[in-house]
Amino acid sequence: MAQTAKTAQTAQTQQPISPLRRRMIEDMTLRNLSASTQQSYVYAVSAFSRHFGRSPDRLGLEEVRAFQLHLIGLKRSWAHINQVTCALRFFYSVTLGRKDVVERIVSGREPAKLPLVLSAEEVMRFLDAVLSLRDRVALTTAYATGLRVGEVSRLTISSIDSQRMLIVVTGGKGGKDRCVTLSPRLREVLRAYWLIGRPKHWLFPGRDPAEPVSVGTLQEACRRARRDSGLRKPVTAHALRHSFATHLYESGADLRLIQVLLGHARMSTTERYMHVATSLIAEARSPLDDLQARARRSAK
Repeated sequence: MAQTAKTAQTAQTQQPISPLRRRMIEDMTLRNLSASTQQSYVYAVSAFSRHFGRSPDRLGLEEVRAFQLHLIGLKRSWAHINQVTCALRFFYSVTLGRKDVVERIVSGREPAKLPLVLSAEEVMRFLDAVLSLRDRVALTTAYATGLRVGEVSRLTISSIDSQRMLIVVTGGKGGKDRCVTLSPRLREVLRAYWLIGRPKHWLFPGRDPAEPVSVGTLQEACRRARRDSGLRKPVTAHALRHSFATHLYESGADLRLIQVLLGHARMSTTERYMHVATSLIAEARSPLDDLQARARRSAK
């Protein structure tokens, strides 16, 4: 997030900022929206404005609707379209104060897709294919804890509490802090990694030790590892988080505990891992297996 904010600031200093954009940025800052959210919202409103070649405050509901249809025509994902919709709602509601427009801006229903989950063997193949020690340990941490890749990149040496066997996550999604489990095996991996690299502040420093490794660097490491491992699944860093949650649920962990570890605000978000816990699904007994026995009992 720190690098995202830095990138956004750099881009802003390279070109003049209109009073309207400055007002929107100030509105988002007052509401403590994250740097990445601010960047996404500004980009969305700018794209909306460029599409029609007019200042966004001169556009209304019909243009919003036309832009949504334009994005659908470009086959953008519903997640992208709804993020643009959220940005436009914020712009019209907060920055322009036009509640009449906001109430009529609709969102699309995103298709319910199951998260991608790796088997234990696939996780091992994937992590073994990560060549860089730093990146391999960072991605191992992502799987071992269920942290988002951005949360992993911002871990510091002081985040690791070996006495209480916890990892303290500060400034997670939504600016929330939480604690996750530090497994004995992960503690060994992190200790061996620290003895080799001796990082000073950031657990996973970037090329400039004063900055953490970027999310983009870890994502690129994932792309190379996916290729080198021979896995055909579209593995991302987020797939390691999905795999952590699913494997934990399959081992018998309570859903409420998984919700807390993942930092989900809603239980419904966590419950989707019930649908991909293949070991539990495979144990379910089909009524076909008992069909003949049921028929015999009915005949009697």
